[in-house]
Amino acid sequence: MNETTMPTGRPLSQVLRDGDFVLAPGVFDLISARSADALGFNALYMTGYGVSASLLGMPDAGYVSITDMLGRVQQICARTSTPLIADADTGFGGALNVQHAVRGYERAGAQAIQLEDQEFPKKCGHTLGRRVIPLEDMVTKIRVAADSRDSADFLIVARTDARTAHGLDEALRRGEAFAEAGADVLFIESPESVEEMETICARFDAPLLANMVEGGRTPVLSQAELTALGYRLAIFPAIGMLAAARALREVYGALRQDGGSAGVRDRLLAFDQMNELTGFPDVWAFDARYGDAAE
Repeated sequence: MNETTMPTGRPLSQVLRDGDFVLAPGVFDLISARSADALGFNALYMTGYGVSASLLGMPDAGYVSITDMLGRVQQICARTSTPLIADADTGFGGALNVQHAVRGYERAGAQAIQLEDQEFPKKCGHTLGRRVIPLEDMVTKIRVAADSRDSADFLIVARTDARTAHGLDEALRRGEAFAEAGADVLFIESPESVEEMETICARFDAPLLANMVEGGRTPVLSQAELTALGYRLAIFPAIGMLAAARALREVYGALRQDGGSAGVRDRLLAFDQMNELTGFPDVWAFDARYGDAAE
């Protein structure tokens, strides 16, 4: 798939119009993205937490730039066919930066951009110390985002982080304002109980996104449970990264302890499967067609 090819499945906007639930695993690099792409999800979620960790080895605290994130969007969209929801943090600055981010993400092939109302630089939504910008400033950002896209099928996911520091009522008030400003999907971050999640779902008609972070501030529920509450989308942003980090720690630890890989070989992806995942069959087909001329 080249950088101008659209995903082969239904666009994300059509999935929502059809009334289907969107279940999106978090992806953070090309191995995680291509692994998830092969499994039939109707969306992938590019996590800023994961990009910061995998690209820089640093926390999700505003270290990644728009260049870092846009580059990762382009890479993932060029090598996968599943619609991508892409984290864009605060839009990387003010309203003019939001315009630049929306245009860049849409051109790169993402089908939805997530923007949040934290101060810049931001922090992970399931950590403490987050501060939000004035509501009027975020409403302007959302209006700019909606006006800057080329297609109405490129979705604006508007997130508020107000719950932790300012309470649920303020988060709900902001969600209503975001919907009025043109957000397509509402993301009320970090509710702290199922009861709060029920309150959120009872408040809005717009599609609602649930952020399922293992070890985070919100109860982690299944697709069936979230559907029953009234959510339309769920992201599991950390599941792949946490699994990969644990697997690496365990197999590296075994190698250090044992001096070899015999004890962990049954936990490794087969080498031929890895070759398939990274696209070696295309290289071999090229070599078979062109032979020495390829050199």
